[in-house]
Amino acid sequence: MTFPLTRARRLRNSLPLRQMVQETSLSAANFVYPMFVVHGRDVKAEITSMPEVYHFSIDRLAAEIDDLSALNIPAVMLFGIPAQKDPIGEENFASDGIVQQAVREFKRVNPDILVMTDVCLCEYTNHGHCGIIHEGEILNDETLDILGKVATSHADAGADVVAPSGMMDGMVKAIREALDGDGFRNVSILSYAVKYASGFYGPFRDAAQSTPSFGDRRTHQMDPANAREALKEARLDVEEGADMLMVKPALPYLDVIYRVRQAFDLPLAAYNVSGEYSMVKAAAANGWIDEQKVVLEALTGIRRAGADIILTYHAKSAARWLKNNS
Repeated sequence: MTFPLTRARRLRNSLPLRQMVQETSLSAANFVYPMFVVHGRDVKAEITSMPEVYHFSIDRLAAEIDDLSALNIPAVMLFGIPAQKDPIGEENFASDGIVQQAVREFKRVNPDILVMTDVCLCEYTNHGHCGIIHEGEILNDETLDILGKVATSHADAGADVVAPSGMMDGMVKAIREALDGDGFRNVSILSYAVKYASGFYGPFRDAAQSTPSFGDRRTHQMDPANAREALKEARLDVEEGADMLMVKPALPYLDVIYRVRQAFDLPLAAYNVSGEYSMVKAAAANGWIDEQKVVLEALTGIRRAGADIILTYHAKSAARWLKNNS
């Protein structure tokens, strides 16, 4: 048999050669670790549907912050579970709200960790929806003022980045104006610009206690069948002043990550969401997959599709594996 002059396998013959020609890099520097904070003392409670992910009270954060720093994970995304819920989620923008307390604790323990905060109403409202409700309808424009208050409250506590996730039209512009008006011009906005009405959010809603009490979120989150619409949503947020964009979920939408990456120059994040995480953990617990190989392969795929930043519950494990493999 006569072979061509070029043999693709030549560049796979050894580990140093494979590493030298590797096209896509993955490191802890790419990760944002999502965390759930709750009221109380000495709380570190594992979330049943998300093994090795916990609810933390403020007094248990310091050890976790030290662990993240040792793993060189540069950023966290904070989600809060309030003491009480009400129609507009008042604790969401209270100076002593649970996320505001957590931000201050992070900055006290390690000011160098980048603190991002989720800006939405769903965890804080007694109806579980992402906006103000009137006669069963989510009021888009009336919700924008609340989102501005939440963002400025987080910024005042010390947040570096606020991340609106409710998919309300005009949310980025409203938040940018609120931040600038209160003197927080240097606080960045990471917009959940492309967020799908996905079935992969189930474990998160368990963790955040944010399941809607009626209906669903298809009137504001995107139809999973649509990809061109993602570019429209991203473009609107760019025009309104977003500093970074996000696609959520990640793995079922790698094509969308790629399209957004090709269309826009802003830093791009992808959220490797709770359902993606929990499926891997369940399969690994049953011995059906090699967890380390699958997680690193999945995260590399998200990077290869074009994401600069990955929000993932695998961050700590992946950082350890990468460190041990280096």
